[in-house]
Amino acid sequence: MSDYYNKLADSLRNRFAGKFDECFVSVGELNLVVKKENLIEVCTALRDEAEFHFEEMIDLCGVDYSEYGDWDGERFAVVYQLLSIKNNHRLRVRVFAEGEPPQVTSVTDVWNGANWFEREAFDLYGIIFDGHPDLRRILTDYGFVGHPFRKDFPLCGNVEMRYDADKKRVIYQPVSIETRVNTPRIVRDDHRYADRMTEEDSSNA
Repeated sequence: MSDYYNKLADSLRNRFAGKFDECFVSVGELNLVVKKENLIEVCTALRDEAEFHFEEMIDLCGVDYSEYGDWDGERFAVVYQLLSIKNNHRLRVRVFAEGEPPQVTSVTDVWNGANWFEREAFDLYGIIFDGHPDLRRILTDYGFVGHPFRKDFPLCGNVEMRYDADKKRVIYQPVSIETRVNTPRIVRDDHRYADRMTEEDSSNA
């Protein structure tokens, strides 16, 4: 299968020369990093041209790279998982979103199924999809503050909601939960805890 995807990668490189940043096969999966300004052109060709024929977009998600090792590129990206039923192959397309709020072009005119996926990425990451027909929150409430899948979003949230019996409606208020950070003990295989465990065993004997 890797040989097949290596050949398909060569076809992608020749077809979209100058319109992508990376095209590679990793762990048996084909990846294409598209330039933001060429996203719609490339996606339309991937759908319509017989050699590719990715008629179905099976998933779309946002990614926050802000805590990804020594990453120095754009913070946010959108990843599309494409499937060609006719040709029986798959492709992962990635495009980086620039600015704050981050923005990319909606692909709903290419794949209708992207509609709710883009709304989810907007809701959870704050990514704006230009040209989306109805871009609004889909999982959190209208009064929700922030985007919960961003790495800098507090675990306890920014606001909490409760039913107010006097006002007879749901209200928002500042979070009353005390912020707590759990630091788990990481057990490694390099025996750094060996001496400590030996001491504990001796004291319990």
